[in-house]
Amino acid sequence: MDGEPIKIIAKNKKAHFDYSIEETIECGIALQGTEIKSVRDGRISFPDSFAEIMRNEVWLKNFHISEYVYSSIFNHDPDRPKKLLLHKDEIKRLTRKTEEKGYTLIPLEFYLKRGRIKVMLGICKGKKQFDKRADIKERDIKRDMQRELQLKNR
Repeated sequence: MDGEPIKIIAKNKKAHFDYSIEETIECGIALQGTEIKSVRDGRISFPDSFAEIMRNEVWLKNFHISEYVYSSIFNHDPDRPKKLLLHKDEIKRLTRKTEEKGYTLIPLEFYLKRGRIKVMLGICKGKKQFDKRADIKERDIKRDMQRELQLKNR
């Protein structure tokens, strides 16, 4: 079980830059027939997507799954809200967290685990402009240090 293969379908790199991620949680996603095939092909788009809790259910909004190319007329609606599969106690904990000021639920990555599509959902807080600048500065310093070490090792 520990060495189970995980195939990453897509990552939300923008979320790591725009938000500080407090906590992550793995959840399943309820998809219709042709949606699964499109997700496995990597035909998804979620730069502005977020999760919302309505009536003790978690829904993923602004998540686009392109129509499956090889399907017939029985295709899915690409922009419909998708239900995320979580336990009741997890939903209650997420509800308490998101009611705090500034917290939101952002999908961080989509991957296949044991043949099922999973979503890594992050409890995130938005960064201010100066936080983003500090991250850029830290990344540049780290990159410069790596270059120096590579030049030194030659």
